[in-house]
Amino acid sequence: MTTHLALIFPGQGSQKVGMGKDLAENFAIARAVFDEVDEALSQKLSAMMFEGSQEDLTLTTNAQPALMAASVAAFRVLQAEAGLSLDHVAGLAGHSLGEYSAHACGGSFDLTTTAKLLRLRGEAMQSAMPVGEGAMAAVLGLSLDDVEAVAQETGVEIANDNCPGQVVLSGPTAAMEAACVLAKEKGAKRAMLLPVSAAFHSQSMMPAQEKMAAALAEAAVVAPAKPIIANIDQTLVSSPDDIRRTLTEQVTGRVRWQDCIATLKQQGAETFVELGAGKVLTGLMKKIDSDKRAGNFGETKELEAAQALLTTS
Repeated sequence: MTTHLALIFPGQGSQKVGMGKDLAENFAIARAVFDEVDEALSQKLSAMMFEGSQEDLTLTTNAQPALMAASVAAFRVLQAEAGLSLDHVAGLAGHSLGEYSAHACGGSFDLTTTAKLLRLRGEAMQSAMPVGEGAMAAVLGLSLDDVEAVAQETGVEIANDNCPGQVVLSGPTAAMEAACVLAKEKGAKRAMLLPVSAAFHSQSMMPAQEKMAAALAEAAVVAPAKPIIANIDQTLVSSPDDIRRTLTEQVTGRVRWQDCIATLKQQGAETFVELGAGKVLTGLMKKIDSDKRAGNFGETKELEAAQALLTTS
């Protein structure tokens, strides 16, 4: 088992109907995760995940706890079936809501607390601004500095720095439309509005940030077994106070994913395993540093490949 392992957890956009169903059918430890989340939320979220509609699953209030549940189920299956231990992990990081998944797997929050926090986070973010008043856009093919210039000229903000040549902007709808035009004028290969209902990770989310600050102040938090890399400033978070601060600030702050990966590498990470739905972060990892080993685990058929990643090459 490698001691240079990083665990990474996907964010919104990776959800798909059927996620987690295969693990639930094959592993009791995965079923227990989905059952606990259902009970915590007083909702059959697992039924929506396994066989509901994509439209319902994509609603922010459902997608956030659902993606976390899928990630925690995958983590626990690897613990039980492949010998995964946090003793061998250099650090954990998650993209936006995935940071909560990282904390759940690292031990900062119990599963029930994490599910309730993410349900509240989804509700708070959705209600922070009227539908249609805010937007987000992906800009492909420009440097971060060039996108910074676009943001400053149009009055929008950078929401995500995902990988070289892929940056997401966020802000008022009219300003976002102007930003897309300007980005193309500056040479962007693509600048396209995303199918989201609000300007997430921007100052427009301040009402949601205030709600999360209050909720996190009341939540039971303990030091994780291994450091969690914070989205907003790449600090190695381990104290309850820092966990509350960074999770509060990330509601309006930038997801600095490239910097998160850089911090994990500084911690000695050589192998990156994405846990949960999809392969988005695995794809980003190949663009950030193709020399590092990377793969994902979210379905039974991926178990053998995941075991290989966990084994010293």
